[in-house]
Amino acid sequence: MAELAFNKKQILFIVIFVLSLALIFLYKLQVKIANPPIKVGILHSLTGTMAISEKSVVDATLLAIEEINHKGGLLGKKIQPIVVDGKSDWSIFAKEAERLISKEKVVTVFGCWTSASRKTVKPIFEKHNHLLIYPVQYEGLEQSPNIVYTGAAPNQQIIPAVKWSFDNLGKKFFLVGSDYVFPRTANEIIKDQVNALGGKILGEEYILLGSKDLKGIIEKIVATKPDIILNSINGDSNIAFFKALRKAGITPETIPTISFSIAEEELRSMNIKDVVGDYAAWNYFQKLDNSDNQNFVNQFKNKYGQNRVTSDPMEASYFGVYLWAQAVKDIGTTNIKAIRESIKGESFNAPGGVVYIDKDNQHTWKSVRIGKITADGQFEITWNSEKPIRPIPYPITRSKAEWDNFLNSLYLNWNKNWANLGHHEK
Repeated sequence: MAELAFNKKQILFIVIFVLSLALIFLYKLQVKIANPPIKVGILHSLTGTMAISEKSVVDATLLAIEEINHKGGLLGKKIQPIVVDGKSDWSIFAKEAERLISKEKVVTVFGCWTSASRKTVKPIFEKHNHLLIYPVQYEGLEQSPNIVYTGAAPNQQIIPAVKWSFDNLGKKFFLVGSDYVFPRTANEIIKDQVNALGGKILGEEYILLGSKDLKGIIEKIVATKPDIILNSINGDSNIAFFKALRKAGITPETIPTISFSIAEEELRSMNIKDVVGDYAAWNYFQKLDNSDNQNFVNQFKNKYGQNRVTSDPMEASYFGVYLWAQAVKDIGTTNIKAIRESIKGESFNAPGGVVYIDKDNQHTWKSVRIGKITADGQFEITWNSEKPIRPIPYPITRSKAEWDNFLNSLYLNWNKNWANLGHHEK
């Protein structure tokens, strides 16, 4: 009988324990239902030619979200990131943007690198009156109420780099880029500027995104002997480009290159000997010596590994999350239209210095810097603007109507795409 009573006590204890667990689970479920997380989308290429650049931007975005969640989240809720792969294909970017908005019900999307992907998803965000926060320098000629631009406008990267090159390196330029809307437009802006400065453009050549066929371009650079190469090639094609330059005997001492899409992260995938001594124009470099940047770099390395680096698009994605979070906190709601209005005028002490969202065009005031590539895969800053520069999306060398006509001609020539698909056309 004693043994039977003991078994009954055991059974009662087990029943009580199981019921307690069930009650705790139901309570947590009820809390979760009553207080759901704030869902945001992260839309970047995790595969394909642009993964070399975009994977790290995802990491920086997630770091900012994790930091905010660690401090209690937003409005008493956690931020839930939904990461999707655009696969370096703008048609997939469009499908995933639609899914994030319509099916996942995210309140904001952080994403896109190439202007081809951004321009493809732009109508989707405008159709849904939604919000995209775009973290990469670009060609300008755009202003959407549904996009916040945390990367550089042309007057915050391209134009200062051309003027610095003209003053310090020479007056004869060769332009090379990937064949899509950013490089094509950037080079139109450059040609206007070089003409106004009294310089010369000796050549202008393009390759398909992802192409490694540089032979013809290198031959033309050798033949024309420019003072400077201005490089707007994107993705892993840059690896082949610099390797081909060195094989042809072109070095920074003979013909320096200034790049607009190579930062610390891209250098990790390149043979550093092929690029040491060349330049890049950005708003942020990892070597910036201030406490906010040191904290950012340390936090990133602690999370992802001491061998990892930070870069301009990563910094722009990181502070973009914080600007968005401030806007949400200020208004006390996740209403998308309200967030879009609230983020105008927000400022933040970013790793690269103070940034501010312009109320008129939703681009970001930020400082400009030019760096020289060093043997450790970093940049020695050779010039900086000293203070944040007001963003001007439309360069004044042409009217807005003329720039819009230029963009439209590209779009139509590429069969209503924002890139030359060439033999990759689907």
